[in-house]
Amino acid sequence: MSNNVTAIVDYGVGNLFSLRSSLEFLGCDVIVTDKKEELINAKRIILPGVGAFEDAVKKLRQTGLDETVTVCAKNGKPLLGICLGMQMLFDNSLEYGNHKGLGLIPGSVVPLKGKIDADLKVPHIGWNKLAYKKDEDLFKYIDSEAYVYYVHSYYADTDDSYIIANSDYSIKVTGAVKNANVYGTQFHPEKSGKHGLLMLKAFCEKE
Repeated sequence: MSNNVTAIVDYGVGNLFSLRSSLEFLGCDVIVTDKKEELINAKRIILPGVGAFEDAVKKLRQTGLDETVTVCAKNGKPLLGICLGMQMLFDNSLEYGNHKGLGLIPGSVVPLKGKIDADLKVPHIGWNKLAYKKDEDLFKYIDSEAYVYYVHSYYADTDDSYIIANSDYSIKVTGAVKNANVYGTQFHPEKSGKHGLLMLKAFCEKE
């Protein structure tokens, strides 16, 4: 394995084809793997996710990859969680109960329903403008207004110091987060056109 591999965690949740294809389009050296050794040897890790929090985190723990991902992140390896993958980075989720996350970013995942205007739809699906911190290196290639693609019913409730981007859905919905080398996007960069690809490009350059 070369020393510049970006590893996508395959723990049996979701279709990883579009994410892998996006990285290959960018010329990134990418693997999709469920092997701990390959995650440990990779330069950086992407944790994807679709569906319900409880099911996803249970599958991740059943594979034992939760511990591998957590240890790698705590040792300084760049980690990017996407959509449900981002939500799993937090302490817990209130989706159909109260379920423990990986605890890599302080905060809770809470429902949009009851927080947003009653006439807005849940789940929040579609394109939305992203307000982002210009000095964050995840956005270093973006020099214009960015619109990104969301599909979610829950969002991260966390301290502003961890939020590097948000979108307006009658409230400020957490769009992207960062805690040291740990990153997360609630939206799908692999489905967000040019700007999403530019974010993935920036992440794949992290050491």
